[in-house]
Amino acid sequence: MPDSGLSEGVEMKAEVFLPEDYRPADDEPFMNERQVEYFRRKLINWKAEILEDSRDTIEGLQDSTRAIPDVADRASEETDRALELRTRDRQRKLVAKIDSALRRIDDGEYGYCEVTGEPISLKRLDARPIATMSLEAQERHERREKVHRDD
Repeated sequence: MPDSGLSEGVEMKAEVFLPEDYRPADDEPFMNERQVEYFRRKLINWKAEILEDSRDTIEGLQDSTRAIPDVADRASEETDRALELRTRDRQRKLVAKIDSALRRIDDGEYGYCEVTGEPISLKRLDARPIATMSLEAQERHERREKVHRDD
């Protein structure tokens, strides 16, 4: 038998063809290869956008580190920087959630509610691809959180 050049035990993943206009639909098997690939690409593209914005912000912050003689202008600049840094922190946390969603894809757990194990609706995943709970489980979670917060 000719040597195929592949080492034993190495699993090759076939590229999933995804038409440009593909959207996951309820009439196809849930989390089939095309849906999984659709959400993988959506998450990867979202992460790339966030990281690009982050690079732009860092460059902008480095450019704006200059001495501003006017106290009001300096205060305004500091407020802008603080806001920008808070935004970056939120985006850093979002990147961590995107990475977690990509791990769930790799583990075959993506798209299923971490509380009930039921499928998360495709509409919800399309709107919030990092969702880990079905809408119903999320609402229950938020109601419980609100009750405990009001104590």
